[in-house]
Amino acid sequence: MSEKVFLRNVVGEYTQVLGNRDSKVVVVNADLSGTCRNKSFSDSFPNRSFNVGIAEQNMISFAAGLAHEGFKPYVFTMAPFLSMRACEQVRTDVAYGNKNVKMIAVYAGVSGGISGATHWSIEDCGIMTSIPNVSVFELSDSKMARKLLDYSLSLNKPVYIRIGVDPVDDVYDDEFVIKEGGSTELIQGKDGYILCSGVVVHQAVLASKILKEEYNLIVGVIDMYSIKPFDAEALLKAVNTKNVVVAQDHNVYGGLGSILAKYIVENGWTCNFRILGINDEFVSMAHAPFLYKKYKLDANGISESFVSLSKKEN
Repeated sequence: MSEKVFLRNVVGEYTQVLGNRDSKVVVVNADLSGTCRNKSFSDSFPNRSFNVGIAEQNMISFAAGLAHEGFKPYVFTMAPFLSMRACEQVRTDVAYGNKNVKMIAVYAGVSGGISGATHWSIEDCGIMTSIPNVSVFELSDSKMARKLLDYSLSLNKPVYIRIGVDPVDDVYDDEFVIKEGGSTELIQGKDGYILCSGVVVHQAVLASKILKEEYNLIVGVIDMYSIKPFDAEALLKAVNTKNVVVAQDHNVYGGLGSILAKYIVENGWTCNFRILGINDEFVSMAHAPFLYKKYKLDANGISESFVSLSKKEN
């Protein structure tokens, strides 16, 4: 594994590469260019950079107008402000007209640590996946971040990209392919699967190793980076092993687990199934590693949850 990196740094800086590649790329920010790490784009392309101030609703409407005129706006702010404060504008100004606006949302989940509940977003997947036309992705490492940004240029539609602020280890090599409705099987499983996204992916990989070394269980890991649409074939592969744990830095309601559970039930599939996440409560302010341990989103918590699940009768 490589040294931990901050994905908001990677995304913010790589936007400059997109700007060099396509003169229609513009960046719109709500007075958080430092937090979102896109100053390099503003320095290189001052005439294609717009800071609307602390006015997220106006920012989204402004970006929709730019998209209507043929530009390719990348909008940056914190996930709670984008998904909640500007929710109506995302739905009506962007999604309703299927406008080509890329929404980059940092501080997803509880990864923001001591910033607290007002600056975390444990509801955003539930909100954004319920809006038609919006594709939702979540980043897990720096290589994926660059590949997804490259890929996003080819998507002429609304896209929401969810990014945790806690530093992560890289889990990918340079060969993988990213796509809308895709996933990546990082470890092949026999006794079950951990389906996950974002900052939890690396912890799931470590959990798989613990399960093999301590319990002799071969548990696979699939990064469900495309949350909407999701990879139904990957889900079926996991379900066929009869033990599925879904782990995401999000409320247990409305996130990846809820989406996958709905599909499983509607198709009449059966398996032992558990969702790990925030237990539908407002979380006390604390550092992210403490919170991940509390809600069993670290390697030990995920592995313990899987062992408990796998002991159920199928």
